Amino acid sequence: MADLSPRRSAILTFIRDQHASHGHPPSLAEIADACGLASRGAARKHVLALAEAGLIEVASGQARGIRPAGVQARPGLLQVPILGRVAAGTPIDADAGLVDTLAMDARLFSPRPDYLLRVQGDSMINDGILDGDLVGVHRTPEAWDGQTVVARIDGELTIKRLQRARRQIVLLPRNPAHAPILVGPGQDFAIEGVYCGLVRRG
Repeated sequence: MADLSPRRSAILTFIRDQHASHGHPPSLAEIADACGLASRGAARKHVLALAEAGLIEVASGQARGIRPAGVQARPGLLQVPILGRVAAGTPIDADAGLVDTLAMDARLFSPRPDYLLRVQGDSMINDGILDGDLVGVHRTPEAWDGQTVVARIDGELTIKRLQRARRQIVLLPRNPAHAPILVGPGQDFAIEGVYCGLVRRG
């Protein structure tokens, strides 16, 4: 670190500290904020310079793909992407882009989640799924009767309990204040995945 400028030394220290204390590295926005940089672009320039010096490693296409050189992900932790929000009341727009990545204990989920979605609404509270929770979703187009699923209806996403009865698909809320959603024969409907656990931040 003797050849680094004070700014880059501070950035490297911040990356190492964040990885050691949280199990995952900071995002570019967090680096910029913590180290007094004007933008994510400025942070990126310093990060790439540190990578060229062999002091950190950068994985392309990941929101938190920065880590100290030679440091492996903590055993037993999953790096799971967080995508947009999903309604637990009225379905919302399904344009769910990458928001962040979260490192979590693999034992919290079964099966393994492919991504996390943030719940919006209270229609699943009787199943312990609350507004603001991050729900783990295992990507699959198939689900059993009675499973909690993330479904796409006419381009919108919702999380509900699946019911198949007499050739009728019904998405059941777990709150009596909300009505079931009946999937009509002409609707664009698909199961995006099945619920496999949740994370609730304090």
